[in-house]
Amino acid sequence: MTNASHYSTASAPKEKKQPMEPRPSSSIVLLSPTNQVLLLRRVKTSSSFASAHVFPGGNLSDFHDGAVPPPGDLARHEDSRAYRIGAVRETFEESGILLARDKRSTDGSLLVLPASERDVIRRRIYQNEIRFEEWLDSVGGVADIENLHPFTRWITPPATPKRFTTQMYLYMLPVQSSPASSSTPSDPALAAAESEAVLPTPDGGEVTTSVFEDASAWLARQGRGEVILFPPQAFLLTLVSQFCTGPPPASSGAGAAADAGAHYQAQRQALLDFLRTTPTATNPKALKHATSHIPWAQKVISPVTALVRADGRAVLSLERPGPELKGSNRGGDWERVVLVRFAKGTATEVEIRDRESVFEEERAKKGQGKDNAEAKL
Repeated sequence: MTNASHYSTASAPKEKKQPMEPRPSSSIVLLSPTNQVLLLRRVKTSSSFASAHVFPGGNLSDFHDGAVPPPGDLARHEDSRAYRIGAVRETFEESGILLARDKRSTDGSLLVLPASERDVIRRRIYQNEIRFEEWLDSVGGVADIENLHPFTRWITPPATPKRFTTQMYLYMLPVQSSPASSSTPSDPALAAAESEAVLPTPDGGEVTTSVFEDASAWLARQGRGEVILFPPQAFLLTLVSQFCTGPPPASSGAGAAADAGAHYQAQRQALLDFLRTTPTATNPKALKHATSHIPWAQKVISPVTALVRADGRAVLSLERPGPELKGSNRGGDWERVVLVRFAKGTATEVEIRDRESVFEEERAKKGQGKDNAEAKL
């Protein structure tokens, strides 16, 4: 029997709209042999991050990557093999860079394949004509998931129509792959192939450009309005820029290449130590917050609008992990906030700031406004 009350809204309370289930995805903060960061520019017609510069990555695929735990399971939002395979596969599809080890090599070097072969295969994988790992095994390779370092997870805020639970990773291409390295093979053809293997190329579909630049250079370009960075990209680039600060001082002589290699390796080690170390905060007030005891490798961030400034920019707090992880011991970063202006589905004027300084500015403005009002009286 049909219950008429199901169709009556006169006295029924308004139902709260349930947030969309976040879709599993993964991305890689990929460092070049000289510690520059790869960003891809998405086409303006993209359904997500249109025209923005993003890290390589995308949605997980049951066909290629394997299944993840179902909605409602906290493990759905944890690092796993499926997230790692998805990150390597998506990076290959979008940039042509194959993060895979050569099983025939004794030193664990990256698998080197001709660009023409990679371009054909990456399209076939994208179209689900061949399984990624099956193809990789057939050419003597294995996805290098062991060298993916977790570097925060981001869960899209509940009010957003399209949501993701995105595992971010850090991956560092071998320093010796640099043309300036003393370990460059003596075989010119092999040297050229290795250099080509780490040169990004667009995918001809969702990605229009793919370029390595210093993290600080990307942030400077965003500040000048030359590129679009959404909060996760701007935030992680800000963290990386603290350690990957550019090339060493100019030097010459037989030891110059070795000195450069040591310089980049030291930057990498400092960044890896940062990912694992707690407390993550320096501000005395932030040190008291529970999130300061969660290492960067395990932080989960779901931005929430804390306030809107007089200039129209939103202030996003970053300490909450999202409704899917409410009541868990997961969390993000209390010490920093993101200032951003959202308009027509894009982000502009993105700035990473210390939380206390931003809120102190807001308190000062309110106090000044109150003083001005009293003066008029």
